[in-house]
Amino acid sequence: MTPIDLRSDTVTKPSAEMRRAMMDAEVGDDVYGEDPTVNRLESLAADMLGTGAALFCTSGTQSNLLALMAHCERGDEYIVGQYAHTYRYEGGGAAVLGSIQPQPLDFEEDGTLDLEKVSGAIKPDDPHYARTRLLCLENTHRGKVLPLSYLKEAKAFADDKGLLMHLDGARLFNAAVKQGVDVRDITRNFDTISCCLSKGLGAPVGSVLCGPEARINKARRWRKLLGGGMRQAGILAAAGIYALTHHIQRLKEDHENAMALAKGLASIDGIEINPQSVQTNILFADIKADMNRLCRFLKERGIIIDNAGHLRMVTHLDISAEDVEYTIQSFRRFFTSDLSVTG
Repeated sequence: MTPIDLRSDTVTKPSAEMRRAMMDAEVGDDVYGEDPTVNRLESLAADMLGTGAALFCTSGTQSNLLALMAHCERGDEYIVGQYAHTYRYEGGGAAVLGSIQPQPLDFEEDGTLDLEKVSGAIKPDDPHYARTRLLCLENTHRGKVLPLSYLKEAKAFADDKGLLMHLDGARLFNAAVKQGVDVRDITRNFDTISCCLSKGLGAPVGSVLCGPEARINKARRWRKLLGGGMRQAGILAAAGIYALTHHIQRLKEDHENAMALAKGLASIDGIEINPQSVQTNILFADIKADMNRLCRFLKERGIIIDNAGHLRMVTHLDISAEDVEYTIQSFRRFFTSDLSVTG
């Protein structure tokens, strides 16, 4: 059987139609600005997100780093969530390569940053301190969608404090689909937005950084310096175009599958999960069993999950409703077997 890989939505494989679009892509040298398919992807992304320009990047890590370096100079600071990707999971690139100081704050339960705490973290205009320049938010965070009302409030706050705003929108379209809004209702609150093409949208590689033309031009220069200048990249950009034109509305299926999985797991003794906490395609649960045994048991049945000491599973376009039901039944078999007993 084809493995049921629930570790992340980064594990998707390009569909036959996406591969065909890649094979047929018209290409040129993107460093010279001459790859027509890359240019089309960037124009499409900028139009969809309502920004003046966009930049095709190799990864979300790269696009987030480029945004930070386009906003901040050496000795500047950005305020960010303690468990945000731009701080915790991207190799410390802002500090290592940009000489930009992070100021992490704890997330609230809903994935927001308390703006009063953000205000308290802004440094005085004094040579003893880094210069606070940027507020970074993440949507979605742990699968939770930031409320539109909060984004408007954060935008007004940032304007009042003289801060710029960057959105790590790795799963931006999951948020838009969940809220039933045009993605521009989210993005209009930010100066730059990073949007991942290789997560829920199913492209094999790449992210786009969107923002005003001057800021994107600065990011493009940093991309070249960091080794991100690509040549006939239209082969990759074609997958991004296909994803943006075919794979957005179907994200609702991933959300429905995640909810079905959460409800099924909630009925099993030994698993603690609140289905109402599942908003998009990511779910978390507490397991009363040995995770090593559980992972081995599931792998023998063709189901792959991460062993990170807790249960995190992500649905995506390669996971069907039948896969979800099979996964629930496999969990149930484990928790009714002797293997689930610890000690």
